Amino acid sequence: MKLGAFSVSLNVKDIDKSKAFYEDLGFQVFGGELAQNWLIMKNESCIIGLFQGMFEKNILTFNPGWNENAEDLESFTDIRDIQKKLKEKGMKILSEADEAGEGPAHLMIEDPDGNQILIDQHR
Repeated sequence: MKLGAFSVSLNVKDIDKSKAFYEDLGFQVFGGELAQNWLIMKNESCIIGLFQGMFEKNILTFNPGWNENAEDLESFTDIRDIQKKLKEKGMKILSEADEAGEGPAHLMIEDPDGNQILIDQHR
């Protein structure tokens, strides 16, 4: 199962302070929109998302079909196939992708400790 690019999506209280903090750690803005209270930041192959007021918990994020530079991968496991395999393993899916659809979709699961995992396919 190929899950694609990995990042941590952080629920932040003050996006400007968080941006400055992560810039001090060597991260640079890679994407997003500060005026909309979200940024994607990168330091080498490490990716974090800063999100103010968009969700309650920090989220582990995987993007099938993308590498760490948000470039399309030639080969990847479609999110619907990932979802099917997770269901076969008995995992509870909190938010499901439409199995009849194609292209962009997402699903959400939680690990045994309640950490949310978003699998978010953009293509």
